Amino acid sequence: MELFDVAIVGAGPSGATCAAFCAAAGLRTLVVEREKFPREKVCGDCLNPACWPVLRRLELADLGRAAPHGKLEAVEFIAIGGQRAHVNLPPGDESEIAIKRSLFDNLLFTRARELGAEIRDATVVRAIARNSSHHWMVAAGETILEAAILVGADGRNSTVARLSNLLPGPERERVALQTHIPLPRKFGNRVVLQFLPEGYSGQAPVNENELNLCLVGRPPTIASLRRWAERNFEIAADHAWRTITPLTRAPVSAVHENLFFIGDAARVVEPFTGEGIYYALRSGELAANAIVKIIRGQNRQVTLREFARAHAAMYRGRLWINRLARAAVLSPRIASLFVNAARFQPPIWRLLTAKIVRSN
Repeated sequence: MELFDVAIVGAGPSGATCAAFCAAAGLRTLVVEREKFPREKVCGDCLNPACWPVLRRLELADLGRAAPHGKLEAVEFIAIGGQRAHVNLPPGDESEIAIKRSLFDNLLFTRARELGAEIRDATVVRAIARNSSHHWMVAAGETILEAAILVGADGRNSTVARLSNLLPGPERERVALQTHIPLPRKFGNRVVLQFLPEGYSGQAPVNENELNLCLVGRPPTIASLRRWAERNFEIAADHAWRTITPLTRAPVSAVHENLFFIGDAARVVEPFTGEGIYYALRSGELAANAIVKIIRGQNRQVTLREFARAHAAMYRGRLWINRLARAAVLSPRIASLFVNAARFQPPIWRLLTAKIVRSN
């Protein structure tokens, strides 16, 4: 039977980041991923400036900037009535960008493999259990693996959380659709967050030719939102969309004995704010730091408490923006009134935007 220091389920940004740092530290690292990479993912595709320090430590910042992407210079909020509020984003080499997840995730995936992580994609985790040594036995595909530490990095519908009886019930009040379409002429280097009677739309250029288009609404209204998009962006009725639900779920405790949850597996945040990839990268790095200490024999309980504090601090001062965003989506007419007010009080939007795009 194969024995690993750490087995990570999920090769998205959190799992690949955790694997890269663990492997770089010399740990026997395994990643199990159900999809075949590269693949697209329902996401706003935005990297805010807080991502760049982690990418530098992974030696991926230059590759990220060299990959096709859209440089985002402003956010434009559009109310239901068409009124607009415009906020400039911080400039510079480490500004906000939009990059397709098929490219970005593959950069991280490849980096983890280069650093020595063993990655088994197109492999489904079927069962997990603890043995007499308190190690994890993981049934992955047709094989059974053993690992001292297990990491759930497998998203909002985490298989690891479900198999551990830790997955909270979802709140299925909303659904998201996402696709890439030809970039409209003169769209500009901006993110658009547009409120509509049925929900909202997020739009961002991911390169010189493509636009990421997201729609978020309730199940009864999502079809109407899709028809709105088809009319406004000249999208064929048979165009393929990706979908995901739930958009909200209660958090899972990020740390248990020999078990970590990172990224969306731990806490699902609003796609409205564009912060999800930062939380994924940083939580993956924090978990790796803790795992390395534990494997090297440092005090387990002290290390777990330090990780829990650092993980909570990562969200501190940011989650109220997520709660505000969720309220805005559930009540788009109220959000539109807020946009109208912000047109005459620009500091309101500058404050909200600064909280989201701060470098750390």
